[in-house]
Amino acid sequence: MTTPKLSVVVPCYNEEGCLDMLHARASAAAREAVGEDYEIVFVNDGSKDDSWAVMQRLSAADPHLVAINLSRNHGHQLALTAGLDLCAGDEILIIDADLQDPPELLADMRRTMAEQDADVVYAVRRKRDGETFFKKLTAAMFYRVLDRVTDTPIPLDTGDFRLMSRRALDAFLSLPEQARFIRGMVAWIGFRQVPFVYDRAERHAGTTKYPLAKMVRFALDAVTGFSTAPLRFASHVGLLLTAASLLLIVYIAIAWLAGSTVQGWTSTMLVVVVLGAVQMFVLGMIGEYLGRLYVESKRRPLYLVSDVAGPVKGRSTLGYAANEPHDPAQGNAPPRQ
Repeated sequence: MTTPKLSVVVPCYNEEGCLDMLHARASAAAREAVGEDYEIVFVNDGSKDDSWAVMQRLSAADPHLVAINLSRNHGHQLALTAGLDLCAGDEILIIDADLQDPPELLADMRRTMAEQDADVVYAVRRKRDGETFFKKLTAAMFYRVLDRVTDTPIPLDTGDFRLMSRRALDAFLSLPEQARFIRGMVAWIGFRQVPFVYDRAERHAGTTKYPLAKMVRFALDAVTGFSTAPLRFASHVGLLLTAASLLLIVYIAIAWLAGSTVQGWTSTMLVVVVLGAVQMFVLGMIGEYLGRLYVESKRRPLYLVSDVAGPVKGRSTLGYAANEPHDPAQGNAPPRQ
């Protein structure tokens, strides 16, 4: 089976209103960039609408389109991992289904990759149309806080929209962790990575798939996956509280020698509450890390594929595809050569 020059990988969850337009625009951009030597990989992440039916219809009419149906909702990052694992292109464009990231930028991103001899061209958002002030503010704060606490430098104001070389993708696919923060993992692998500035458009249809609760979970995955700062916070707070306790002991001793009674139910309760809050926060952060270790220790496949429409040219190495032969000695499939 021949390897395509380009793969366009798109995770989808309840995106039936975007898929026809996305397919048309992504196909036109890919055809302009590499002619007919491309594939488009749609990953249906357990959608509750008619996204899978739309994907099947599009795949039946277009031999370039591969539609992958996961067995359930795995979440955006794992759905994207499935698409990246099963694509086969020499160059890989990652894009979301909502068309906020224009696929027409592909040609310019490929040109940037060639001119700067880069393995990754990551898109940096200059403008974010159609998003609320709260979303823009929290996103800006998230990236800047993340930059301060993580051990791996992660570019500011970037999403998963990027162009990668095959060797960069193969390096990424060697990382098997369950709680995935893909933009951080791509930054971690290194190689030459260059920015590409663009203006983000409004969503074509539907609503955001990242409400506040998912954003918080995503932020926790990012911090705990790339930083031990929360654990170091515990030791720092312990030192500060130890110093404060020593000062309090000195104050009590001076008051006792002066003959005054140390009173103050309010101050006592304040100390108890503060200490309790700090202890619960530290225990919670330790629990986050222990939880990650527990999940990783199970060594479950990252995703499960139930159905496929179209010609899959890649082989799953991180997940399990029901339509592939299973070799217990090597996992679900032999590694790529």
